[in-house]
Amino acid sequence: MFIDTHTHLYAEEFNSDRNVLIKKAIHNGIIKFYLPNIDSSSIAPMLSLEARFPKNCFAMMGLHPCHVNNNVINDLIIISDWLKKRKFVAIGEIGMDLYWDKTFIEEQKYAFQKQIEWAINFNYPIVIHCRNAFDEIFSVLTSFPKLPKAIFHCFSGNYEQAKKIIDLGDFKLGIGGVLTFKNSGLDKVVEKIDLKHFVLETDAPYLAPNPFRGKRNEPSFLFEIAKKLSEIKNISMAEIGELTGKNADFIFN
Repeated sequence: MFIDTHTHLYAEEFNSDRNVLIKKAIHNGIIKFYLPNIDSSSIAPMLSLEARFPKNCFAMMGLHPCHVNNNVINDLIIISDWLKKRKFVAIGEIGMDLYWDKTFIEEQKYAFQKQIEWAINFNYPIVIHCRNAFDEIFSVLTSFPKLPKAIFHCFSGNYEQAKKIIDLGDFKLGIGGVLTFKNSGLDKVVEKIDLKHFVLETDAPYLAPNPFRGKRNEPSFLFEIAKKLSEIKNISMAEIGELTGKNADFIFN
């Protein structure tokens, strides 16, 4: 049995065949899908999908750093209101992204800090988005005396960064399609790290693994990531599913 810890199955890219893809994945052994929120516009479709597959799809709540701007206060109020309305499995995805634009770096930092505070108050894990912002994110994380459980989503850094993340406490590294990319170097990093630190994710519809790179990512492509990890660790696919599944269950209770 496998768990996809990060997938945007509610996205419009799946409007034509969403139910078919999910049912196929469940039939083949991918039994849980964790849904990170993006902004206020993604909440309704995300919760609708969770309602259709309540035993398989589980919603998070958070404000994605790429959607942080000068309206951040009002956007965070919406997130806060939803956290008071009902339970979620995590706060995510949150973090910082300085790849395209650094205009709202302070707003991103503020939103990240505020949402970590909420996670601590609600006793929720966090799911962290980090792109070209490792030092900034690490600085925010280490400013807290105690941190919640966490997944460092779409980890693609080096071994030293991986060790820093692991040493923070109950943190797991989200391993996705990048692991299968020929020149990513992530395979060499993963080789040095114990499996107890990994969870699997697709980030569908983004970052499809080889041999589907450049196409729409889909739930069943999780097996390509698991296959690559099994080759690196020289253990069976069944063991990969069991061990990464336990890690995911640990994070999401």
